[in-house]
Amino acid sequence: QVQLVESGGGLVQAGGSLRLSCAASGSIFSDNAMGWYRQAPGKQRELVARITSSGSTNIADSVKGRFTISRDRAKNTVSLRMNSLRPEDTAVYYCFIARAGEVYWGQGTQVTVSS
Repeated sequence: QVQLVESGGGLVQAGGSLRLSCAASGSIFSDNAMGWYRQAPGKQRELVARITSSGSTNIADSVKGRFTISRDRAKNTVSLRMNSLRPEDTAVYYCFIARAGEVYWGQGTQVTVSS
């Protein structure tokens, strides 16, 4: 079992910044990937970003150049720095970890960007 705890969501004005964090604990295998999906009401779930245990990253085109994902391997935490936020970034952001063919999810954190 793996447990994920998210933090860092909130309300910010357009053009502002937020940082999301996700800490993993439990049976974490060395070969894994962590990141965030986001879900807005009435819209499809979107993969925002992910990073592997080796440091490879994937960033969605919709946030590329504005969001950065990083990882602290020793602490099994990931961070999503979100700059130049737009109202269309408003969503619930769900942290995940994928390893050994299994996916575990965080509780979700609300990000709201006002215009």
